[in-house]
Amino acid sequence: MQTTTLLIIGGGPGGYVAAIRAAQLGVQTTLIEAGNVGGTCLNIGCIPSKALIHAAEEFHKLTHYTDESALGLSVQAPGLNVQKTVAWKDGIVTRLTSGVGALLKKNGVQVVKGWARIIDGKTVEVEPAGKNGKPQRYSCEHLLLATGSEPVELPFMPFGGPVISSTEALSPTQLPGKLAVVGAGYIGLELGMAYAKLGVDVCIVEAQDRILPAYDAELVKPVQAALKKLGVAVHLSHRVQGLTEAGDGLRIVSGQDDETVMPVDQVLVAVGRRPRVSGYGLESLLLDMNGAALRIDDQCRTSMRNVWAIGDVAGEPMLAHRAMAQGEMVAEIISGRQRRFSPASIPAVCFTDPEIVVAGLAPDEAERQGLDVISAVFPFAANGRAMTIESTDGFVRVVARRDNHLIVGWQAVGRGVSELSTAFSQSLEMNARLEDVAGTIHAHPSLGEAVQEAALRALGHALHI
Repeated sequence: MQTTTLLIIGGGPGGYVAAIRAAQLGVQTTLIEAGNVGGTCLNIGCIPSKALIHAAEEFHKLTHYTDESALGLSVQAPGLNVQKTVAWKDGIVTRLTSGVGALLKKNGVQVVKGWARIIDGKTVEVEPAGKNGKPQRYSCEHLLLATGSEPVELPFMPFGGPVISSTEALSPTQLPGKLAVVGAGYIGLELGMAYAKLGVDVCIVEAQDRILPAYDAELVKPVQAALKKLGVAVHLSHRVQGLTEAGDGLRIVSGQDDETVMPVDQVLVAVGRRPRVSGYGLESLLLDMNGAALRIDDQCRTSMRNVWAIGDVAGEPMLAHRAMAQGEMVAEIISGRQRRFSPASIPAVCFTDPEIVVAGLAPDEAERQGLDVISAVFPFAANGRAMTIESTDGFVRVVARRDNHLIVGWQAVGRGVSELSTAFSQSLEMNARLEDVAGTIHAHPSLGEAVQEAALRALGHALHI
C-alpha cells in the first residue's frame, strides 16, 4: 500500500492541471492514467480536430485557386496524402502530450500508468497498463475524479466497421467517398465540414429542425450558407433507423415516416458525449448524481467528504477550459486556500467555417432571466480587416443591461472569431460596461474593432455603419 495526499484518476486537462497546481503548492500528488496524459482533448479531441480542420482548410484553398481567383492566384490541381496529414497531426499531439508529461515530472507529480479501480473513498487499486506487474493499492486523503467523457453510441448502430466515432474520424487511413454524419451539433459539423473540404461527399442527418440547436438562429445562418456552398446535404427533422443489411446505405425517416436510403461508405455518429462514470468501481461510493453526471457543489465537492469531481464527469458544459479552471481551484482548496467556482462566463467556441463564439447571455436568454437588455450587432462586412482576408460574413453582437449598460453577453460568428473569446470573457469577468469597451482604443485594422463598434452601436453612436 502506497500513500499520497491527493490521488487523481484521469490525466486529461482537468486532472493534469490539478496535479501540477497541487504539486506546486506542496501537496503530495499521484496521478493515475491508463493512456497518454492529456486526455480526450489533447489526444483524440480538441487539438487533433483543429489540426485536421486546418489541413482541410488549406487543401480547400488550393482547390479554390484552380479556378480564376480575384487575388490573381492560380495553382495546378492539388494532391492530398491523407497518411502524411494524419502523421503531421499526430506529431502535434505527441509534442503536446510529451510537454504535459515533462511538466508533471518537473513539478514532482507521481504518474502511474494503469487502470484505476476504486475500493472506497480513500483506497484505489491500479492495474498496470502493461502485461507485466501486479496491481498496486494507493491510500489517499483526497480523491479527485477527472475521468472525462465518452462518445454516445446508438444502440441499434454500434461503433465498428463503417460506423465510426470522432476518434476514428480524426485518424483516417483513407478518405471515404460518401460520409454520413449523424448529429448536427458542433462535433458533427466541425468534422463534416473538414471532410467536405477534403473532397468527401458529405451529408448530415439531424433529428431537430435546425443545425447547431444549442446556438441561436442568427449565429447559425452563416454556417448554413457555408454548408450549402460546400455542397453538403443537410437532412433536418430526420431520424436514423440504422444501416441496410449490406452496410452500404443509411436508412433515415422524415417526420412523415417516409424512409429514405442514403448510399454511404462510412457513418460518423456524433450525437453527443456522456460522463465516464463506469468501468472503474465508482458505483461503490454511492455518490449523488445529477442525471448521468456526478453532482458537485461550487467547490467541486461530491456528496462524499474529500471526494472531488471536475470536468466532463461532472456534466455540462463539457469544455476543457472549464475542467482546467476547476482542477486549479480544487488543488488550491486542498492546499488550504479559499476558493469557489463562480465564473462570470465560460466561453464556448464552435470551430466550423465560419467559427462561432459565445460568452455570457444571448438576448433571449437575458430576457428569460427577467433582464431588460439592449443588444447591438456590428457586421464584418463593414470591417476592413475582414475584407482583406475575404471573410465578410458574420458579425459581433453585444448584450447589455439597459439601466446601467453592464455587459452580460457577447456572441460572434466569422472567420477567426475564436480569438475574440478572450476579450469577451475579460469584459464579463471585470464587469465592464458598454462605455468601457467603446472607450478602449482597438488596433486598426483588426477583427477586434468589431467588438468596439458593437459597443458603440449599442450606445447609439457607431462610427462605421
